[in-house]
Amino acid sequence: MTTPDEAARLGGHFECLFEFQPGWIDLTLRDGTKAEAKELATQVVNSLNPLALEIENSAVFDDMVERAVDLNDDLPTLAAAYYTESGEALANLRVDSYSDEGVERPTREEVQPLILEWANGKVAGEPQVTYLELPAGPAVRVQALLQVKRMFGLGRKLTEFIRYAVFPPGLKSLIVVTITWEAIARTEEITDLADEAVRTMRITPLAVGGTEPVADGHTE
Repeated sequence: MTTPDEAARLGGHFECLFEFQPGWIDLTLRDGTKAEAKELATQVVNSLNPLALEIENSAVFDDMVERAVDLNDDLPTLAAAYYTESGEALANLRVDSYSDEGVERPTREEVQPLILEWANGKVAGEPQVTYLELPAGPAVRVQALLQVKRMFGLGRKLTEFIRYAVFPPGLKSLIVVTITWEAIARTEEITDLADEAVRTMRITPLAVGGTEPVADGHTE
């Protein structure tokens, strides 16, 4: 399954660009509607190699529509999912930005415990925490298992996630990239896919009130 080499989206006063490898599908919706998700899924499914699929086209279509609508809840900067050639969805990826007028952006140390918090789940075990430098800027990366509440609060299911909090130079915004998956047996593979994707991310400040990148990489 393939996707365009680049996925670029505007978020506030910056452009977010990924150079996705084949398998990642950009599921970002402008309006977040199911009709828009169906249109996007139709285009993607029609481009698939039917000989490689191990499930019906309709199953891939239905999964992609539902996934796109769920991922675009609260209007993220960018949303994507990784699909295998056989049509199986392995992981979700979402980019969100956070800023508050007149409030200083928090430090990596201050953000670290915050990106381990989930409204519908609880971290299980000791998380992996790494401070690193990405092309998009300084970052803190966490990875952990997550016990997610099932519908109606009846029981929990085990998933895994990686979160990057990225601090792009020239921006006041904090960029958070979240990758989640349920196929725990394939964690090593998915971790490599996720980390590779995030390393391609570029955040470019835009001129205030416009859609053109600032030439020197700083906001006006």
